[in-house]
Parts: sequence; structure tokens; C-alpha cells
Amino acid sequence: MKLGELPGEAMPTWKKLSLFALTWPILIDSILRMLLGTADVFMLSRISDNVAGAVGLANELIVFCILMFGFVAIGTSVAVTQHLGAGKKETASRISALAITLNVVFGLFISLLIVAFSKQLLELLNLDPAQIAIANKYLKLIGGFIWVEAISYAVSSILRANGRTRDVMFVTLGVNLLHVAGNYMLIFGHFGAPEWGVTGAAVSTIGSRIIGIIVLIALMYRRIPSPIRLKDYVSFDKRHMRTILGVGLPAAGEHIAWQSQYMMIMVFVNIIGQQALSAHIYVYNISMYFMAMSTSIGMATEIMVGHMVGAGEKKAAYHRLLRSLRISIILTAVIVGITTLFRFQLVGLFTDDPKIIGMGAGIFLISLILEPGRVFNIVVINSLRAAGDAKFPVLMGVFSMWGVCVPLAYFLGVHLGWGLPGVWIAFTVDEWLRGLIMLARWKSGVWARKSFVEPAIVVREPIETVISA
Repeated sequence: MKLGELPGEAMPTWKKLSLFALTWPILIDSILRMLLGTADVFMLSRISDNVAGAVGLANELIVFCILMFGFVAIGTSVAVTQHLGAGKKETASRISALAITLNVVFGLFISLLIVAFSKQLLELLNLDPAQIAIANKYLKLIGGFIWVEAISYAVSSILRANGRTRDVMFVTLGVNLLHVAGNYMLIFGHFGAPEWGVTGAAVSTIGSRIIGIIVLIALMYRRIPSPIRLKDYVSFDKRHMRTILGVGLPAAGEHIAWQSQYMMIMVFVNIIGQQALSAHIYVYNISMYFMAMSTSIGMATEIMVGHMVGAGEKKAAYHRLLRSLRISIILTAVIVGITTLFRFQLVGLFTDDPKIIGMGAGIFLISLILEPGRVFNIVVINSLRAAGDAKFPVLMGVFSMWGVCVPLAYFLGVHLGWGLPGVWIAFTVDEWLRGLIMLARWKSGVWARKSFVEPAIVVREPIETVISA
């Protein structure tokens, strides 16, 4: 029997995984998920820039909440991949059921909070009363059904951890087609549908997501290797809970730190002016597609590293991350470079205002430096978590985001009067600082001691061996 091979299996699970086969469905799925929010902003910009800006900010609050659901999904993904790598399929299914239950409860709680306090949340963003009225209607509707997205996050992470990234992609594709069609009918009143504007965009989003989660659950029951029993949904095993939360809560802390510092910086952008806000919303929606490649490679690498660590193959995991990082940096630099050549046309898709287009085009040039730095954080942090090293990224993230990015954004953008470019320079400094520190953490090999699953074939390698060339 070869090293890392499990009894009764011709090949360990991590050897069956391919970076390309995992990455391209995640990439398409990521782009399609971003289109859900971008489609609303783009189609509502046909009404006015103010409406698009208001809904864009409401979507930032929605994204903030969805990222909070992600902490269970991240913990689940790491726990499931490590257990599958160790050959413990039944335990992986028990963890999956617990994750779904946790996100159902958490999702319903967040939905109630948003419905009750949507206006107060929007007032924190320093919006004018007219924009609050627009955004509040949208936020109440989407927020009331955000529990659907909580379930979707959990089920999607389970399917991906089992290597079923294409299933999630096809469901997201269907959701997007339904969403865009629903927007076209309900925003503008085509094909005999009512002309509901912002309300139509919200109703379309909710309906398409509900259909999507029904299909995802059906696929999960068909794809996972060990079936989930009904009693598993109400069996709260403390060990599994600790495993999920041990990785998930620090991940949530890092995501909340990022999103909260971003929301604070949005207040600074509002101070700079309405045109700066619109330019920022448009460019940020475009720049999310720059992140899609590195995010997809990061998630695919996380799945592979989790399986490798679960199987005890830590040296393979070490080199897998470094190869993935090099690929991601090169691809991101190429994509951003080509896209920057068409920066005026891209911003012009959202608005005809020449000042907003000029601001947005200038920000694109800063992205040439910013985006490669962001790659380090996306790809390396995913693998640190997959190995069980979840606390360091959040501690470093809080220090850099709130200790460097927020004060620097205010100093450059507002105090010195550099405006939106000053804010984006602060983003750039933060991404590169954190990214290089995360790479140093991976190369130190500390993560190799953090695994919480004992492989079927115990492979104990000293740290010096793991990080050797």
C-alpha cells in the first residue's frame, strides 16, 4: 500500500482532485453569484444613478450578512474535507447536517434583525433621506428572506467539499437566468408584468434564490457518499460543533473585520461626495470580477489542501499552495492589465456622467497594483484555514484593516483631500501588508501542527521536512 492510501481504496481522495477541474466551475459560479447583485445595480442604473447607488449600498449590507453565514460554511468545508481525506465519510455527513441546522437558525435570526432595523442600518451609512427611502424598501424584502442564502451557503460548501463544484455552478447559472428574466419583467413591467422598479428587483432575487436552494438540497442528497439521516439535523455533537466553530468563528471575525472597515470607509466616500460614491460603487462591482479568478483558485486549493492535510500529506499541501499562488498572481495580473485598457468603456456601461467615468477610470489604474496584492490574502488564507490555522489570519486582519487601512483612507481621502484615489491607495497598502505576512506564515510551517483529524495512515513529518524544497 502506498503512503497515504486508505484500506479498500485504490487511490486516496486528494489524488483524485485536480486544481483545474475544481477551479473552473467555482470561477463561473463566483461570477454568476456576483451577477445577482450587479444585475440589480446595472438594471436600476437605467432609472437613475441615485437609485443604483442606494441599492448598491443596501447590497453591501446584504453582503455583510451573507459573509456572516459564511463562517459556518468555511468551518464546514474544512471539517468535511479533512474527514474525507482521512476516509471518515460518515462523520463528514454528520458534520454536514449540523452545519445546515446552524445556518437555518442563524439565518432566521439575521432576517428578523434586518426587517426590524433596516432603516437604522442605512442611516449609519450617512445616506440622504431620499436614498434611505429607496434602499430601505429593497433591504427589508431581501433581508426578510436572507435565511434562504444562509442555507444555500451551507449546502454549497458541502457539495464543493465533496468535489462537486460543477453541481453548484449549474444551479447558480439557473438562478441567474431566472433572476435576470425576473428583473426585466418586474423592474420595467415587460410581458404584462407590473412595473415595480426597486421592489421588482427584490422580488426577482428572492424567487430565484428559493428555487435554487430547493435544487441544491436535492443534489446534495444524491451526491454525498454517506447519506444524511433526519436525526442528524438535530444531533448536536459537541466535538463537531467545536470543529466547525473552531475554524468558522475566526474566519467570521476576519470577514466581519473586512466588511466593517469597508462600511466605515464607505462613510468617508459619502463625505467626499455623491459622484465619488457612484464611481466607487461601479468600479467596486467591476473589480469583484478581478477577484473571481484568485477566489476560485483559493477555494479549489482549500479543498485540495484540506483533503491532503486530512490524509497526513502535509508536504504535498505545502507545495500545492505555492503552485496555486503563482498561477493566481499571473492570471490576475493579466486579467487586470487587459481590463484596464477598456476602463472608460466599462465604467460607461453604468453611467453617462463624464465626471463619474473619469473618477472610475482613474481608480482602475490603482487596481493594477492593488489586485495582485489581494491575491496573497485570498489564496493563502484559504489554505491556512484548510490546514486548521484559522486564528492568525483574523488577528492580523483586524490589526491591518483597522490599524492601517481605515485611518489611512481617512487621512489620504478626506484630510489631505485626495478623494477617491486616496481611499483606494489605502486599500492597496492594506492588501499588500496582510498578503506578505500571510505568505510568511505559510512558509514558516506553523500550520502543519494545526490539523484536527487523525489520518487513517498516520504520516508524521517534521516541520523542516514539510517546508523543504
